[in-house]
Amino acid sequence: MTKTQIITARLALLALVLGLWQVLPSNNVINPLLLPPLGDVLSMLWTLLGQPRVHEAIATTALEVLVAFIIAVPVGATLGVIIAESPYLTAIFKPILFYVFSVPKSIFLPLFILVFGIGFPQKVAYAAFTTGFVVLMSAMAAVESVKADHILVARSYGATRGQILTRIYIPSMMPILLETIRIAMIFNFTGVMIAEMYASRTGIGHLIAGWGENFQMQQLFAGVILLAATAILFNEIIRSLEARCSTWRT
Repeated sequence: MTKTQIITARLALLALVLGLWQVLPSNNVINPLLLPPLGDVLSMLWTLLGQPRVHEAIATTALEVLVAFIIAVPVGATLGVIIAESPYLTAIFKPILFYVFSVPKSIFLPLFILVFGIGFPQKVAYAAFTTGFVVLMSAMAAVESVKADHILVARSYGATRGQILTRIYIPSMMPILLETIRIAMIFNFTGVMIAEMYASRTGIGHLIAGWGENFQMQQLFAGVILLAATAILFNEIIRSLEARCSTWRT
């Protein structure tokens, strides 16, 4: 099956889903109060994008996501590399991290609210916390995926620790790290949304929670489409970078 055929099949499936979304509620096959027709949702989305409060909410959420991501990725990746490169640290921390990673992070949200309140720091800290674990575990796996022969040859030629890191580890780890960034952004978005929906006065998550509580389904689905479009755009950008960097692995 060619790439063109795959893309065509995907577009056809998307068109079918969107078409059913429009036709079924419009003909009362599905209750339009629960699932408004797609045309009404898109019209509401256009209306919302013209409202200043929505602009402010989007800007707030985007800043929270960006700051949390900037904190979580380098910190998680650095800790993951440090732990994975040391057999001693790996033996101590790896089992503990696996146990902590298996615990749903949402149970810690009330603790973040008690410590940071319900403002900007709380949402950033919680999102960075949930995202950092994903990056840390993936970074450890990425280090373990580096071929030992490459490191041995580099050391035999007198390569320094910094040279091994920049010329062996990073190029070999890059495909996995880029995949991790895509997954981490999903957790990052989710963390911010949960924090905004649970206890917040600002942000698109706060608006979506309010629309849901007041049964404003057109606004609710419009907000979901907006978030989905943003996530898909970021995902495709990282996918493109990942495809280019995959040639580094030998």
